Amino acid sequence: MAGEKNVETTGLLGWIDRRFPLTSMVKEHLSEYYAPKNFNFWYFFGSLAMLVLVIQIVTGIFLVMHYKPDAQLAFDSVEYIMREVPGGWFIRYMHSTGASMFFVVVYLHMTRALIYGSYRKPRELVWIFGVGIFLALMAEAFMGYLLPWGQMSYWGAQVIVNLFAAVPLIGPDLAIWIRGDYVVSDATLNRFFSLHVIAIPLVLLGLVVAHIIALHEVGSNNPDGIDIKEKKDKYGRPLDGIPFHPYYTVHDILGVAGFLIVFMAIVFFAPEMGGYFLEFNNFLPADPLKTPPHIAPVWYFTPFYSMLRATTDQFTWVMAAGAVVAALVLFLKCKGAAKLIVPVILIALAVSFRIIDAKFWGVVVMGGAVVLLFFLPWLDYSPVRSIRYRPDWHKWVYGIFFVNFLILGYLGTQAPTDVFNLMSQIGTVIYLAFFFLMPVWSRMGTFKPVPDRVVYHAH
Repeated sequence: MAGEKNVETTGLLGWIDRRFPLTSMVKEHLSEYYAPKNFNFWYFFGSLAMLVLVIQIVTGIFLVMHYKPDAQLAFDSVEYIMREVPGGWFIRYMHSTGASMFFVVVYLHMTRALIYGSYRKPRELVWIFGVGIFLALMAEAFMGYLLPWGQMSYWGAQVIVNLFAAVPLIGPDLAIWIRGDYVVSDATLNRFFSLHVIAIPLVLLGLVVAHIIALHEVGSNNPDGIDIKEKKDKYGRPLDGIPFHPYYTVHDILGVAGFLIVFMAIVFFAPEMGGYFLEFNNFLPADPLKTPPHIAPVWYFTPFYSMLRATTDQFTWVMAAGAVVAALVLFLKCKGAAKLIVPVILIALAVSFRIIDAKFWGVVVMGGAVVLLFFLPWLDYSPVRSIRYRPDWHKWVYGIFFVNFLILGYLGTQAPTDVFNLMSQIGTVIYLAFFFLMPVWSRMGTFKPVPDRVVYHAH
C-alpha cells in the first residue's frame, strides 16, 4: 500500500515493528544516517561522552543503594561503601573518576566544535543543546560534590552557595532558599541529593536526546566544514558520506577501547590523581567549626573560579574600560541595528561596573563566562566554518584562548597571591575579549578557498 511503512512482517522483530518503530529508528539514526567520511581523532569524544554518562548512571544507581543522605551518616556511609560493600571501592572510584573524565571528554568535544565551526548555521540548536548539557553537567557535578560530606565538600558548597547572597535585593534570601537553612546543613544535603539523583539527570537525559535528534536532523559537521548534503548521488546518498553503522560504530570502538584503558588505569592506580580528582581534605568528615586553609573547587570548575576571584574592586575599573573600548570598536565595525544597540548596552554595563559591588560582578563574570557560549553562533562572522581555511593567525588566537583557559584552571587550584591574582585578571580579560571581539576579528584576514568536496585521505 502506498505510504505504508516498510516493516519486517515475520518473527519477533516484525511483531515489535508493527507496534514500535524499532527498525526504522535503527535505520534513521545508524545504518542509513550518513556521516562525513573524513572524521578524525576529534570525533571520538561525542560517543565517549555517551559512554561516561552510562557509566555514571549505572555506578550512581549502585551507590545510592548504600548511601545515606543524612548529615550524621553520609560520610560514614561512603566509608562503608569503600570498606564493607563487596566491590564498593571500585564502584565509588569509577563514579568519582567518571565525574572528572566526563568533563575531560566534554571539554575536548567542545574544543572540536570551536575549531571546526560546528556551532555555525544550520547547527545552532545542536550547539545550544550542547551548552545546555554542559550547564546541567556542572550543576550535577556541584550537587554531587557535596554528598560525600567531607571537609572540602562542606566548605566548597558553603562558599559557592554564599555567592548567591551577592545578588542585589534578593541575594540573602536566595542563598537561604538554596541551602534550606542559614548554613549548609542536613536540609542542604537532602535537597542536593534529590537534585543530583533525580531532577538534574532527567534534564540531562532530555538535553542529550534533543542534542542527538537535532544533530541527525541537520547532519554532522566535519573537519572541512562542508555540508555533505549538498552533493548527492542518484539514490539521494551524500557523495562524501558513509553510513554511521558499521563504519563509525567500529571507528568509535577503537576510541572506547583507548579511553577505557586510560579510565581503568586511573581507577586502579591513581583515583585521587594527586588531589585533583579527589581532594585529600575530602577524606576528612565535614567539620563546621574548622575551615580548611585553602578552599578550591574540583579542577573542572577552576577556570571559572579563577575569574570569580579575579573580579576585585580595582578590576572593575579594567572591566569598565574594556566595555567602553569594545563599544567604540563595535560601533565602528558593526552594521545595522547592532551598530547602536550593542554599544549602548556595553556603555550601560561600564557604568554599572562602578555602581554595583565587585562581589556581584564576580558572580556575573563567572556565570557569564559560561552563558556567553550560548551566543557563539551569532558572534562568529567568519565566511568559513573550519579553522583549516581561516587565516593562519586565527590559529594563534584559538591557541592563546585554549592555553589561557588551562592557565586559569591551574590558577584556580592554587592559594591566592598578588601575582596569581594579576595573572587571573589578565586571563579573564583574554577569555572575555575572545568572545566580545569575535564579531570583529573573526572576519579579518585572508581566507583560503573552501573545496567543493571534503578532503579525505584513507588511513
